[in-house]
Amino acid sequence: MATAVVLLCFALYAAGYLLYSRWLGARVFSLRPRTTTPAHSLEDGVDYVPSRRGVLFGHHYASITGLSPMLGPAIAVIWGWVPALLWVALGAVLIGCVHDFGSLVVSARAEGKSIGVVAERLMGRRAKALMHAL
Repeated sequence: MATAVVLLCFALYAAGYLLYSRWLGARVFSLRPRTTTPAHSLEDGVDYVPSRRGVLFGHHYASITGLSPMLGPAIAVIWGWVPALLWVALGAVLIGCVHDFGSLVVSARAEGKSIGVVAERLMGRRAKALMHAL
């Protein structure tokens, strides 16, 4: 049973990566492969530095693992392992990855600025303060 659950989750993650991310990139964010990123257009050797894919993956993975390791076990204690598994597996693909992908696209389109700076441009100083507090 455990092996089937692990394989099902792996298949879900693979489908999310291979299919859902491509759909989001093409239909929702209108990404184009030839677009220059801020790391290349604003390269200064300090804040804007082009990196290899493996390095980018490591940074991204380390920055997105925040709440899930804490919230998943809490859900399991309160409601059982099925809701926890659904939260971790489906929540990661349908909520977490979409949020992080969208944040990355918004930041890249705003010359690599932080989400707080982008929020200030769009919604004002209070939004920036809130984003920086979070």
